[in-house]
Amino acid sequence: MAGLDQAVAAVAAAVEVELASILPEAEGPQARLHEAMRYVVLGGGKRLRAFLVAATAEMFSVRGLAPTRAGAAVELLHAYSLVHDDLPAMDDALLRRGKPACHVAFGEATAILAGDALQPLAFEVLARPDYGADAEQRCQLVRGLAASTGSLGMCGGQLLDLMAEKQGWGLEAIAAMQRLKTGALIRWSCEAGTVLGRAGTPEAAAVLDYADDLGLAYQIRDDLLDRGGAGIATGKDSGRDRTVGKATLVDLLGEAEAGRRLLELRDRAVRRLDIFGDRATLLIDLFSLVISRKS
Repeated sequence: MAGLDQAVAAVAAAVEVELASILPEAEGPQARLHEAMRYVVLGGGKRLRAFLVAATAEMFSVRGLAPTRAGAAVELLHAYSLVHDDLPAMDDALLRRGKPACHVAFGEATAILAGDALQPLAFEVLARPDYGADAEQRCQLVRGLAASTGSLGMCGGQLLDLMAEKQGWGLEAIAAMQRLKTGALIRWSCEAGTVLGRAGTPEAAAVLDYADDLGLAYQIRDDLLDRGGAGIATGKDSGRDRTVGKATLVDLLGEAEAGRRLLELRDRAVRRLDIFGDRATLLIDLFSLVISRKS
């Protein structure tokens, strides 16, 4: 997967530059807040969501600043979600991306404000008319990201995740929760590429179906890592779900069946992308990377 590795690295580098230019410098009266924002966004993370934007846009021959800007926006929003998820009122995590969580490094109040500031910044940079997307595309991107983030998207999924502790939920309920908590931003990242590429309805539907499979696979792999990974390898606290009694898909399926389910999801996702032929190589290779990742 040398081609994939190089493509992922190139997207990550471009998005890092864009993020560094978008984020306010750690100066002025709000210097500590700006420092916290830069702390949680820069220099860490796999940039999976940004890569999905770029790889999907590439299938429709869209390059340049537009996919990079959309990728930066979703990474800002993802960082906001991590800051708030790690808070004592939520997951009470101490470690994120191999370093102290934001509330540990800066205190709870500053961490809350950092997340609060990152969320509107994501929408602001999508609304700017300076990156090659026309007004209709910008509206679609902002509207879609808002829907993916709100009560019927990621935030709603996080609430369901908190409710899942000690609830004894079944497979369907847990899978539905994960489609919101983890899958919503992954789905939007692929959707953004189709918006920028002005994809037709059948092509857009195929990409979104792929994204749904990828989101579920990503969470199953996360749960497997949570069971067996050390925090130093995964970059975050491990084993918390089992400690608080939260059922996961891996708990219900068993590790062996969960592994088989990952392969089934990959095969189905590959078939969904048949209509793109060789243009879908990066997305296909990425799925294999996601289900075999170590962190």
